[in-house]
Amino acid sequence: MILNGLLDLSLGGLIAATLLLTHVTIVAVTVFLHRHQAHRALTLHPVVSHFFRFWLWLTSGMVTREWVAVHRKHHAACETESDPHSPQVLGIRKVLWTGAEVYREATRDEAMLEQFGRGTPDDWIERNLYGRHSGLGIVLMLGLDLLLFGAAGITVWAVQMIWIPLFAAGVINGLGHWWGYRNFECPDASTNLVPWGILIGGEELHNNHHAHGGSARLSYHWWEFDIGWMYIRLFQALGLARVRNVSPQTVFRPGKMLPDVDTLGAVLSNRFQVLARYGREVALPVLREEMARADASVRGRLRQARAALVRDESLVSEEARRRLQAVLERSGELKVVYQFRERLQAVWNRSAASQKERLEALQEWCAQAEATGIQALQRFAARLRGYSLGSA
Repeated sequence: MILNGLLDLSLGGLIAATLLLTHVTIVAVTVFLHRHQAHRALTLHPVVSHFFRFWLWLTSGMVTREWVAVHRKHHAACETESDPHSPQVLGIRKVLWTGAEVYREATRDEAMLEQFGRGTPDDWIERNLYGRHSGLGIVLMLGLDLLLFGAAGITVWAVQMIWIPLFAAGVINGLGHWWGYRNFECPDASTNLVPWGILIGGEELHNNHHAHGGSARLSYHWWEFDIGWMYIRLFQALGLARVRNVSPQTVFRPGKMLPDVDTLGAVLSNRFQVLARYGREVALPVLREEMARADASVRGRLRQARAALVRDESLVSEEARRRLQAVLERSGELKVVYQFRERLQAVWNRSAASQKERLEALQEWCAQAEATGIQALQRFAARLRGYSLGSA
């Protein structure tokens, strides 16, 4: 009985218990630390909020203020030298395998903690226990695991201790900016690892998150699943949470002759979705038409330029940019399509422009796009006129 602990579980029971314990930690990270504290996408009942604080103290030793500051700095300086954990800067091996050390190094920056850690818990228990004695909780967790599971508790505890450093710090911060699919052409390298966010609480949908950082829901398409959002909806139904923000959805309202203020709002709120759709519906179809007409030698150069044609310019290497420019100089239609893409981006990049100026720029863009004679561009512009914010 002593060797097997108070619960006296079978091997299958130990595995299930370990997965359950680590899953609670993942939920605490994604719901409490990430969506509630870092992005203020939802509010949580004080009892739920404090439970997650306590649980994270036991299972990870992470301090809320430090985690939030590092994450906010990541968004503010993504893929730059100031990014605390960009694999594009530090290398994928370093972030994937030593993500916890990279995180701890970043938390030593007091100026960063002061700037980006504001608004996090600062009560007596945070100052005197959770923050000051962050390692004590881990020791207590070891004692609890030994009490509940006996000698196997050491293994259970070890898995708990490695779960967040490996999956959150390593996989999400590393692979989530290196490999996967992209719904949105953000000015960073974020990717969705898989469309089913279960193992890491929905954080697998990392590109979606970077496109709509303040959203409590990380899934976007109907075929994507975010288990963290499922828990939030459950808390909401129980009166334990209130959602403050979700990613805006764009709907099409036919009959508009000109883009209006509602259209402008939909375009600005969903600019990364608009840009991705432009790539799928305009740039790539025109590229395929060019490839169908070209001989074998030109077709190869066109194929090489494909990625640079639709990616954000900040993510395109100098060599890829040169190849793209060479292709654009040979293809009048592709050059027009690329120029209109840049002009569309300029509509939302003009931060100092008034709403009236932006609306006039969007109206002019649609009118001129429809006058190009390029069918894919004309169809896109005609549909863009009918964009609106609403329930999809």
